[in-house]
Amino acid sequence: MITVERLSKKYGSKLAVDDLSFTVPDGVVTGFLGPNGSGKSTTMRCMLGLDTPTTGQALFTGTDSQGNTYSNQPFSTLKNKPSIAGAILDAGWHNKARSGRAHLRALARGAGIPDTRVEECLEQVGMTEAAKDKVGGYSLGMKQRLGIALALVGHPRLLILDEPTNGLAPLMQEVFATTLREAVDRDATVLLSSHILAEVQHIATRVVAQRGGQVVADAPLNSFTAVRTVDALVDATSSPPDFTTLEGTDKVRVRGNRVTFEWTGDPNVLVDKLRKCQLTALTVGEPDLEATLRSYYRAV
Repeated sequence: MITVERLSKKYGSKLAVDDLSFTVPDGVVTGFLGPNGSGKSTTMRCMLGLDTPTTGQALFTGTDSQGNTYSNQPFSTLKNKPSIAGAILDAGWHNKARSGRAHLRALARGAGIPDTRVEECLEQVGMTEAAKDKVGGYSLGMKQRLGIALALVGHPRLLILDEPTNGLAPLMQEVFATTLREAVDRDATVLLSSHILAEVQHIATRVVAQRGGQVVADAPLNSFTAVRTVDALVDATSSPPDFTTLEGTDKVRVRGNRVTFEWTGDPNVLVDKLRKCQLTALTVGEPDLEATLRSYYRAV
């Protein structure tokens, strides 16, 4: 588990993270969402000790893959770091003159990890052949795949991933999602930063949303994705009822005998309202994480 306690980070006069507090519970994927510039990457760097918080802290509690326990400690103080947490923070930091395999082996050997494990991870991300080429010639997607392999190489119990699918082809995105699910099945804990809301919606079980350096939402995904889109078509001889005054509606649009809106209220109230319509068609969409995020952002 990771506990972030009142963490703030300033760069000069710029406040990037403002008194942030949340937890990353064990054994689940937590989606870490927010627009560009909201402080997600800075928060992750502070969690891993790569940046020093101005105030506050991030504390780690758990057991590494070798069975050693740790409790409420900053990551910088922990031993056997590769067996505790693997991370993807920046796809562009690799040594461009090395091959992908040489790069990964050098880092793994420094942590006492054998070459056989490197090969397993390269195969897992589909880079067994491409790993012989120099990193300088890799596309962004290839660099991301190499980063995923590096994050996995120590058999970590925690994965801290900042936009890990950026640049990945759709097929590789699905492979990555399967890899995360398999890791969680082995009791791994994942913090996944992304602006691809559909990705988080299909992988995560919890969501922490951040804006302006502050947490604006922290909830299980099944309670967070509450906004649905309703599309109602009434009989051509009648007009749609007024939904603008109904609690829980937003973005109401009326076009002729069709009305669409976003809905977050009591479904029984909506059903009672719809019963009074002469409906010819009705579509109620699945919960929409993007629309829900917009409702949280409007509130801050």
